[in-house]
Amino acid sequence: MQDLENLINQAWEDRSMLQQKNVQEAILHVIGLLDKGQLRVAEPLPEGDWKVNDWVKKAVIMYFPIQEMKTIEVGPFEFHDKIPLKKDYASQGVRVVPHAIARYGSYLESGVIMMPSYVNIGAWVGSGTMVDTWATVGSCAQIGRNVHLSGGVGIGGVLEPPQAAPTIIEDDCFIGSRCIIVEGVRVEKEAVLGANVVLTKSTHIIDVTKPIPETYKGRVPARSVVIPGTYPKKFMAGEYQVACALIIGKRTEATDKKVSLNQALRDYGVSV
Repeated sequence: MQDLENLINQAWEDRSMLQQKNVQEAILHVIGLLDKGQLRVAEPLPEGDWKVNDWVKKAVIMYFPIQEMKTIEVGPFEFHDKIPLKKDYASQGVRVVPHAIARYGSYLESGVIMMPSYVNIGAWVGSGTMVDTWATVGSCAQIGRNVHLSGGVGIGGVLEPPQAAPTIIEDDCFIGSRCIIVEGVRVEKEAVLGANVVLTKSTHIIDVTKPIPETYKGRVPARSVVIPGTYPKKFMAGEYQVACALIIGKRTEATDKKVSLNQALRDYGVSV
């Protein structure tokens, strides 16, 4: 694996190497490992942090220029693209409802359910997760186990710059309808996001459950219950309300995650 990583990094610095057969084979091998779940763009560490494998993202980016455009026919449907679609879902234990699409190079663990939705190359989706109708999982995003991405959720992809962290949704999270999470934001385990929460790297995520508010950026703490909100900010033209996210409570630590979720939604009246 170290030799593979070294070769990918060399080709990244010298793109003329993309003409070499051994480099092309190395890139194809990396994408194949991603597709099988044997390699990840980012992986959880035992202490709870994440390790980002920048070289894997570089391989994904360099996969595009070595691929040729091809016509892909699926029954009466036709596509024209450089990347093939995933196949053989039955053997992988994945339920895919028409018109769900996952690109080759993404990984869907056994038990994933895809309603009409989209999963891009480099993404990893854990067992028991539902990608609901018109939800999109961007390139290299990492979605944990037993996550619910509700209808219309947009999980951002990140390939450029290659050192940027991918968007991460950890295990047992509930992401409400039409939420948008981009720019490498990390939503920690068991968090609940109400409908229409928008999170970017610079979004203020304000915990309002204490006498003195505490502001986070780039991550939602574990078990937080979050709704959209605003805060006042002064500009040259006057004071205006700027979008933010408000932490209004915490999910309880319960063995039955589904019971815990339902209770959290009832307790805080969160729209999903």
